[in-house]
Amino acid sequence: MKVKKITTIGIFCALAMIVNMFAFMPLVPTVTWLTYDPKDIIIVIGGFIYGPMTSLIMSGICSVLEIMIKGGTILDVFMNMISTCSFACVAAAVYKHKHTKQGAMIGLLLGVVITVINMTIWNYIVTPIYYGMPRAAVVALLLPGIIPFNILKAGLNAGITLFVYKSVVAILRHTHFIEASGQPTSQTKSLVWVGLFITISIICIILAIQNII
Repeated sequence: MKVKKITTIGIFCALAMIVNMFAFMPLVPTVTWLTYDPKDIIIVIGGFIYGPMTSLIMSGICSVLEIMIKGGTILDVFMNMISTCSFACVAAAVYKHKHTKQGAMIGLLLGVVITVINMTIWNYIVTPIYYGMPRAAVVALLLPGIIPFNILKAGLNAGITLFVYKSVVAILRHTHFIEASGQPTSQTKSLVWVGLFITISIICIILAIQNII
């Protein structure tokens, strides 16, 4: 692995842990223990640049660092990695195969879908063990809480990724951490507008759910 790549991944991991400090906001009132975590944005950008294996490595590093800083158990590492990899690794794998504007959007959309499916399944399995809840109580929370939370979380991360990806890559190219690409500027600009629309729309939905607007 090249020194520049290792350095960039290290910077991304540090940024992911910094934004992880803002993982305190519950998105859905019925499942207040589930809070929004923006570190997946940094991890999927790393995957877009270097491939899905980078997202996997970053996910593992960040999950371990998170329990070292905030505390937790091996179940926290396990659930963090499933959530992040479902989103970031899937999106990065699609984008690696189809390195276009459409590939980025399809990858992120598929990442959202896989995240919702996987986290529904694994919350059904793990949450009763972790919190000592009856499984029937978890089932009752799936539709009004757990599923909407993961749709909003993954959707918001997808929107913000599209919005900031161009700027992040531009900075990395300017500092010579990554090589320049021949991708047309018009393509990346359209991604920014799509990302901004998705981000604003989901924020409005979250505020409405929280009875703020």
